[in-house]
Amino acid sequence: MPVETIAWTGQAVRLIDQTLLPAELRYLEISAVEPLWEAIRNLRVRGAPAIGVAAALGCYLGIRNSVARDSGSLRAELASVCDYLGSARPTAVNLFWALERIQKLAEGLRERPVEQIKQAILDEALGMIEEDHRICRAMGRFGAELLRDGDSILTHCNAGGLATAGYGTALAPVFYATEQGKRIHVFVDETRPLLQGARLTAWECQQAGIAVTLICDNAAATVMAQGKVQAVFVGTDRTAANGDVANKIGTLGVAIVAHAFGIPFYVAAPLSSIDMRIASGKDIPIEERAADEVTHGFGRSIAPAGVKVYNPAFDVTPHRYVTALVTERGIVRPPFEESLRRVFGASQ
Repeated sequence: MPVETIAWTGQAVRLIDQTLLPAELRYLEISAVEPLWEAIRNLRVRGAPAIGVAAALGCYLGIRNSVARDSGSLRAELASVCDYLGSARPTAVNLFWALERIQKLAEGLRERPVEQIKQAILDEALGMIEEDHRICRAMGRFGAELLRDGDSILTHCNAGGLATAGYGTALAPVFYATEQGKRIHVFVDETRPLLQGARLTAWECQQAGIAVTLICDNAAATVMAQGKVQAVFVGTDRTAANGDVANKIGTLGVAIVAHAFGIPFYVAAPLSSIDMRIASGKDIPIEERAADEVTHGFGRSIAPAGVKVYNPAFDVTPHRYVTALVTERGIVRPPFEESLRRVFGASQ
């Protein structure tokens, strides 16, 4: 990525306001937990890995000015901050993964002075940024093995650098393959209603010099039927233990069409996005968002006043449509219940 998605200035969290792209590249500097909650809730920062990093930094913002005299009081304040941040969005498991990780860290340091715990929380959050870079590069390396020179892929929503700390998940194999000298072309679904594909993925590909073609969501089946797509790569906000995948609304339809045409459907899934505590996609909470995202696209009314709206932000793709998961530990193939247990067992 030519731009840094999220960083720490020394005093504030610096992140791109993704609601303004591609027309304007503007950075926000956030120095309190409340505006960070708002940034997560209103998609100024989005994408499961990026939300996780932002939440970890938000933990530090929430307690750095604490006047707690002992670790117990500080941990109580931290728990309150984590509950607050966790209310921003329900589906992306990285949010809760990061909050739990910070709380576990603080618990392990309960005998330390308050200021040392605060510094450790900041250090852990900053470490997550570097960790995310390594994980995404690894997914890129493994995923690039699935791409041949001259391939065209299709992707839905945005799972590039903007959705992470800087390198991406579903686009990481494209970036990596391009670095290897392979010529890769990307078909980008616009991804209604908020157009993350049109606004963000197409912009990222252009910035990286990758051949890109934007299509309407309902053209995905056509380009697959015409033989123009060799593989589908998408990200995930939460993947269940059986391989069911929650991702941006519309992903399920893409997966079904890919299956019908015999096109491999790959999901870039860092281990932090795989929730082994959830048996299947039926247990994944699905966020529903405001009606005006559908009826008033970017401020302009496009539907009759008062019309009833159903606006789920995500859908769940059953594992039977998933060819493989691309993780930082390699390509994971069905049966996912067995293969994921082995991967997580090896990561302990």
